[in-house]
Amino acid sequence: MHFRDWELLDSLYATKNITHAAQMLYVSQPTLTARLKHLEEHYGITIINRKRRGVSFTPEGEQLALHAGEELRRQRELEETINNMKNKVAGTLRVGVSNFFAKNKMPQLLRLFNERYPDVECRIVTGWSSEMHRLVLNHDVHLSFIKGDYPWQEQKELLYEEEVSAASPWPFTWEDLPEMPRIDYYTDERMKQIVDHWWYSRYKKRPYINIQVNQVDTCKEMVVNGLGYALLANLVVRPYPDLYVKPLKQMDGTPILRKTWMYYHEDSLQTNIVKAFVEFVQGVDVKSL
Repeated sequence: MHFRDWELLDSLYATKNITHAAQMLYVSQPTLTARLKHLEEHYGITIINRKRRGVSFTPEGEQLALHAGEELRRQRELEETINNMKNKVAGTLRVGVSNFFAKNKMPQLLRLFNERYPDVECRIVTGWSSEMHRLVLNHDVHLSFIKGDYPWQEQKELLYEEEVSAASPWPFTWEDLPEMPRIDYYTDERMKQIVDHWWYSRYKKRPYINIQVNQVDTCKEMVVNGLGYALLANLVVRPYPDLYVKPLKQMDGTPILRKTWMYYHEDSLQTNIVKAFVEFVQGVDVKSL
């Protein structure tokens, strides 16, 4: 197999979806499918079985995919070792980024970093914070930007804190909320636990959720357009001064805060690009970006 074959199998094994894998590799779906068929003919096996949604790997295909993942890791380690021997900040930096951070912070952060280190290529994976925690835990990325607290025995840097708030297009009191229409959105489990715990420690009634959306940005737009209120992190609604925003508080009156962290492994600092990136982020006021 060639390097591109390793990437193909590794991406397909991670996503279990031909379309998503093609998007990750910046190739067309027919190109990926043709290359996969060539691999099946070369090895004389069936690598995947197509399902109505996504694909599943055969036992033989799974062995190939695991081998591809191991070869990619060895290749990355070799490249990092060579660049370190050159004492040069160059190579590929792999970063996991939670969804909100990816849209609102990462573009500016990467632009500033690339201005300083133009020889570094950044490969970004986005998703829920729980997924980014798993990626850095398994060394699939060098570091991850994660919203919320997850089990972690290695290094992490607190980037900023933000209040979890109720945001409404009209004035409200806390007593009003159970009767007000609420816009809810799919989020990671930690955020859902925070909001649910706050709600049910104060109200006996279930919230009146009249619209359910899949992203926080869509939720915010619904609130801005007067369709209901939402419980979300303050930075999402900070650019909208016409909204009525109140921070959620614990029973003792302290605000409920959501922290955003940078997680990384201590030994990864031996790699020039990781050390340079971590030190760069430490010198940036990330919250103000």
